[in-house]
Amino acid sequence: MIVGKVVGSIVSTRKSEKLIGNKFMIVEPLHHMKGDLNQIVAIDNIGAGIGEYVLVAQGSAARIGCDLETAPVDAAIVGIIDDGAGLE
Repeated sequence: MIVGKVVGSIVSTRKSEKLIGNKFMIVEPLHHMKGDLNQIVAIDNIGAGIGEYVLVAQGSAARIGCDLETAPVDAAIVGIIDDGAGLE
């Protein structure tokens, strides 16, 4: 799981049927968690907003975390951080 900041959203009118009705957000991992990623697209079923710090699960944990085990999901926002003291 990584911690990141929501920096934008994506609208996709044409997508896999298994993703219809889902919201997609652009997340920037915090500098010490980013590895080789500058930004990722994560499915958001919990209602995160731009500017919020979030917990992002990746891989099979992302699919399980958003109850889409058979959907093509690689990253999912699974939590919104209330107190991010010491994150940056």
